[in-house]
Amino acid sequence: MKLVQTHIPGFPRIGAARELKFALERFWRGELSESALQDTASNLRARHWATQRQHELDFVTVGDFALYDHVANHIQLFGCEPARFGFKGSESPLARYFAMARGDDAHEGCGCGHNGAALEMTKWFDTNYHYLVPEFNESTEFELHGKRLLDEVAEAHATGQPVKAVLLGPLTFLWLGKERDAATGFNRLDLLDRLLPQYSRLLMQLRAAGAEWVQLDEPILGLDLPIAWRNAFEPAYWLLNQAGAQLMVATYFSPLEENVSLACRLPVAGLHVDAVRAASELTSVADWLPAHKVLSIGIIDGRNIWRADMDASLATLLPVIAKRSGPVWLSTSCSLLHVPYSLATETTLDEEVRPWLAFAEEKLAELALLKAALSADERVSGQVARGFAEARAALASRRSSTRVHKAEVAARIAAFAADTASSRRNSPFAQRQQMQRERLALPAFPTTTIGSFPQTQQIRTARAAFKRGELAPQDYQQAMREEIEHAIRRQEELGLDVLVHGEAERNDMVEYFGEQLEGFTFTANGWVQSYGSRCVKPPIIFGDVQRPQAMTVHWAAYAQSLTARPVKGMLTGPVTILQWSFVRDDQPRSDTAQQIAAAIRDEVHDLENAGIAIIQIDEPALREGLPLRRSRWDAYLAWASKAFRISAAVADDATQIHTHMCYAEFNDILPAIAALDADVITIESSRSAMELLGGFASFRYPNEIGPGVYDIHSPRVPGSDEMVALLRKAAKVVPSSQLWVNPDCGLKTRAWPETSAALKNMVAAAQRLRAEITA
Repeated sequence: MKLVQTHIPGFPRIGAARELKFALERFWRGELSESALQDTASNLRARHWATQRQHELDFVTVGDFALYDHVANHIQLFGCEPARFGFKGSESPLARYFAMARGDDAHEGCGCGHNGAALEMTKWFDTNYHYLVPEFNESTEFELHGKRLLDEVAEAHATGQPVKAVLLGPLTFLWLGKERDAATGFNRLDLLDRLLPQYSRLLMQLRAAGAEWVQLDEPILGLDLPIAWRNAFEPAYWLLNQAGAQLMVATYFSPLEENVSLACRLPVAGLHVDAVRAASELTSVADWLPAHKVLSIGIIDGRNIWRADMDASLATLLPVIAKRSGPVWLSTSCSLLHVPYSLATETTLDEEVRPWLAFAEEKLAELALLKAALSADERVSGQVARGFAEARAALASRRSSTRVHKAEVAARIAAFAADTASSRRNSPFAQRQQMQRERLALPAFPTTTIGSFPQTQQIRTARAAFKRGELAPQDYQQAMREEIEHAIRRQEELGLDVLVHGEAERNDMVEYFGEQLEGFTFTANGWVQSYGSRCVKPPIIFGDVQRPQAMTVHWAAYAQSLTARPVKGMLTGPVTILQWSFVRDDQPRSDTAQQIAAAIRDEVHDLENAGIAIIQIDEPALREGLPLRRSRWDAYLAWASKAFRISAAVADDATQIHTHMCYAEFNDILPAIAALDADVITIESSRSAMELLGGFASFRYPNEIGPGVYDIHSPRVPGSDEMVALLRKAAKVVPSSQLWVNPDCGLKTRAWPETSAALKNMVAAAQRLRAEITA
């Protein structure tokens, strides 16, 4: 058997105990120096490389680490920080980095023409990771600043392990950005000729620094690319190949389809393919790829947490390896950024489910086991036999578990298919709107927030004590009631029209619901990075889902009892719960979505019966679930929008259904958004300066819209003038009678002082607009 080598496209950055998160937040609070933050980063990198060596990977991956975001790293790496920030050059690179990520109010009100608003943030392909969007215009120039990456290569090289550096490929880097001069006909692809020389210089420097390979990530090869972008790949890589480095182009998340031949003939030394999401193409790639090139097979799922079927993986690999005369590497399908660090710290995990799972460290062990199985080395035959036997036993246990399949759940989902009325509101929107306006009696430009208010240390301490059994249930409930009353009173003082209870009792907008639904289980430390220091702990959906009892009614009813103003009932939608969980892979995702929808439907019914007049069903992940290939969009959008409608259609016409979406491009799925038939949709739009609203106007979106007027992910507090300008811009494309006023997203991660200041300005902006339309 030929020698097989192993590597990974990337590893989780945040650390086994979220060390990076806590260091970042201490740094931002002024409690940690820049050098101490960099020491934390260096220690994490060293630990991650050691973990890769311990699992006998043949290369350690360097360049996958970022203090905030790897795309932002590349903005600095290639010297294309937007000029609008007004950087003078005297600032430290780290200060500029965080200004782009979090905003900078240094130019607020100075009249200098600079704009310190944070870079727009959007979803990384179809994942729940958010990246910072590069901004390009005709005057964008590139200048290499490679010291940080080269220093990391030196750190890794000093360990004695072969180094593989990783970069975003130049085409993907440009694709991920946005043109800021689109009206002039400028296309960011026009910048490729300026960018490539800097890549070439960097590749030469990496080679000189001891990087044996450079992985260039080009996941856009799995997209429906315009012909100009497809045609740009070969000449670009002919130029990069002249740098003399051994290059591996990495693709993931999607089949290559019409780009198989293109990817295989690129002038590089190797090609990585996703053998999980593009399993059907593996044989074609093995045939097309020239024999002298390395074929890297992403055989272990880097996106989900289920233990691999080792027999099936081996059966996939053997015929491919047999037909390849050239070298073969084994890998995870994509970076392990998207899965938790390790099962080793999970001391309270469901004992039946635990053997079914594999996190990042366990996936490295799976790679090592497959490599050993392919080596035909008798010295490890016993180890291989034991490993495969354990995997078989785990798979058999999962398939036979009585907790996975429930007949009553299957029967209810089948009934939805037979009853089309179950996914349709009683009356058209125009009729519902009239009834809702009569019931709610709201002013023009009604103000509200998206749902959550600051999760203070006091709230987190009480929740932690309750979970540890140190705080009695009645005492915890009283503590949360006090927080809810505090949120209600603050909103009344600020003059908001539609209130929320603040979600003090919720740890996470998905985990909170999953904890109360059957078919879910939870980790204690299964954190993954969403953006910057924001980490989420996705629930694990292992079986059929159903709701044993009401989940939110008690809290919503209590909040409503405190005020005469309407209080929204706050729910997370079925598609978002699905997308932000680790989902079972033994049935179609559409089936699981409808099971969750049935549970949310029951909650909507109970909230309405409790007197809640407005119910918000958040679906920020709707677009995130889109297949990367447009040919598969219609099927996904059909079942996704139906799942939302199933959850909402039980509401009476006079009950107003809201939904919320954020940090994604929605203009190309507006028909599907309209098909949700929500009475009000609130969207993130401030970072894009209301750019998203153009599509809603062109589409003539029929229902009401709340475009976000300020960015909650930045500590910056915009003035009311800035918000008025955004609202005036919105009113040019959406009728004023249809507009709501709200922040971009929930306020959980913010502090009360900045929250109060921003909301005060927001209410003032709405009042000014009301005065203008009555003048």
